[in-house]
Amino acid sequence: MPALPLDELQLTERDPKTGKLRTLPALHPEIKADRSFVLYKPPPAIRDPALVEEFLERAKFIADDLNWLLALPHDKFWCQVIFDETLQKCLDSYLRSAPRKFDVLWDCHPEVHELQKCLHRSVFLTFLRMSTHKESKDHFITPSVFGKIIYNNFLFDIPKILDLCVLFGKGNGLLLQKMIGNIFTQQPSYFSDLDETLPTVLQVFNNILHKCGLQCEGASAEPQKLEAKVSVTAGNMPLQELKDIVLYLCDTCTTLWAFLDVFPLACQTFQKHEFCYRLASFYELAIPELESAIKKRHYEDNSVFADLWRRISHSRKKMIEVFHILVNQVCLQPILESSCENIQPFIEEFLQIFTSVLQERRFLRDYDELFPVEDDVSLLQQASSALDETRTAYILQAVESAWEGVDRKKGQPVKDPAASSGASAIAESTPEDREDLGAACALEDECAGAAAAPIACVSGVELDSLISQVKDLLPDLGEGFILACLEEYGYDTEQVINNILEEKLVPYLDKLDRRMQRQLKPDPTPLVSSRCNIFQNDEFDVFSRDAVDVSRIQKGKRPFTIPQVLRSKGQEEGQETEEEGEEEEEEAEKERTKDHFVQDPAVLRERAEARRQAFLARKGHKHDSSAVVGNAKGHGQNRETLQERRKKEANKSTRANHNRRAMADRKRSKGMIPS
Repeated sequence: MPALPLDELQLTERDPKTGKLRTLPALHPEIKADRSFVLYKPPPAIRDPALVEEFLERAKFIADDLNWLLALPHDKFWCQVIFDETLQKCLDSYLRSAPRKFDVLWDCHPEVHELQKCLHRSVFLTFLRMSTHKESKDHFITPSVFGKIIYNNFLFDIPKILDLCVLFGKGNGLLLQKMIGNIFTQQPSYFSDLDETLPTVLQVFNNILHKCGLQCEGASAEPQKLEAKVSVTAGNMPLQELKDIVLYLCDTCTTLWAFLDVFPLACQTFQKHEFCYRLASFYELAIPELESAIKKRHYEDNSVFADLWRRISHSRKKMIEVFHILVNQVCLQPILESSCENIQPFIEEFLQIFTSVLQERRFLRDYDELFPVEDDVSLLQQASSALDETRTAYILQAVESAWEGVDRKKGQPVKDPAASSGASAIAESTPEDREDLGAACALEDECAGAAAAPIACVSGVELDSLISQVKDLLPDLGEGFILACLEEYGYDTEQVINNILEEKLVPYLDKLDRRMQRQLKPDPTPLVSSRCNIFQNDEFDVFSRDAVDVSRIQKGKRPFTIPQVLRSKGQEEGQETEEEGEEEEEEAEKERTKDHFVQDPAVLRERAEARRQAFLARKGHKHDSSAVVGNAKGHGQNRETLQERRKKEANKSTRANHNRRAMADRKRSKGMIPS
């Protein structure tokens, strides 16, 4: 028996008040869990401990609540989404206040950054599940009923969709395209809402022109009073107001580009309001005025100038790309996909768009720099033999005239003046007509969205994280089944989720049990081969080699010395002789290291005698110096006294101040006495 959709499913339960059985639809307010979601606030701009603690506490509450929501089964999840107003307010507050990629947090606390990243992911998964009407064969909602649910309960609207594109566009392109496409497909009323929203978007451009003291043709329905004098311009407005305008413009342009890049089918609705012409006209008036105001202003902090210049450059590039997406989707792409007899209306639309913007010389030049008009015209010439050559030649001539007086260097971005500092940067910057769009390329990746790209290499922890990402959105799936899908699709969670929801899995995965659990593989490395010791990989490591040379193994000290009290007389004398020889060798080695040109034999004899006397003194043989004194003068001296006096005379240079010659030789060898 096929499973019923959630909107037709009925549940039987006992009434908690009466105790009687009753039947309720699966989508009923009483099934909603009693849980209160708190509102989101952005991370603090400074590292104030109190503000950081407040953000961490609030963000953790929201992250835990959203993880609880994602873990709910299909029916309870939708009851909570539809009937819990606090949940919708929480999600709305995140979309409004979450920092965009160009909102740099200069002094962000590491814990704040990590929690913000986790919260960002949970919010995206929540919206992704809310935009999916079929999770599996057994859990789905009738498509027409799904469209009514999301539209009537304001689960999605145009401002929310725009915020979703700019917040989650990068790295989630495939899932976001499926998400937005499914919303517009199941509920076409969103196209009407988009059509009603576009005048408000165009009014944003008019407001910026009004703040800058400029006027755009057809921008305002009210006539301007003759006595009204424009007193505030972009050049003399307060710095904070200029910063607000540039930030407002950057946010608007980035959001429009992100939406059209994700959902190009909206281009037809945009062009109904002549969006290409209005965009080019605004560009021609506002961009030169704002750039001039930014460059001519004096800044106390050079980083302010750099930030403003990057933002205005990024806004320029995004407006050019929005124009190109519109032209490509409205004109060029249908020409490539249609037969020859059906392309004439699209060719006419292309010619009409460019004819309307030919007077916007600055815009035309910047557009031609990034997307050469000549290439598009060449495509038209190849597609149709009946192309109006007069009109195309006129357009190409207008493009060429827009470059008059300007060096035409396509694909060679000039140096960004913001890279230098202060007045020198402004002085060294090229003239206004020579600036191209290269300065905006640095922010291209940063402003496109907030999610990360797929992981190339996975380890155990990363693999667990990838499995968790899929399981958070599809909690009924087993980890073993998710792992098999990840291995098949190169660990790309986006592709895995998309193929599961679309039921486009390869045949062998479709045959697997979707509740299959993950089998933990044992470690193939034995314990013995993985242990480490002090002999790791050397000649005595018995775990890495089979044969060890036992003769090289020595236990204890190898030059064992017999204590003196245990030595025999012969051993003691031999030991003393050996020690004496060692000492003499050491002294001789020291002498050899000295730089003596000629050694005095008398000095060598004196030193040898001194070493011998020192050795005898250590062994207890005392020299009787009293024999040197002898008898009184005139009474004669005995033989012993004469011998001692000769020794004293011969050895007196080894002490006192009688070794002048040796010291002089030493000084001379060291260069202290000139030769």
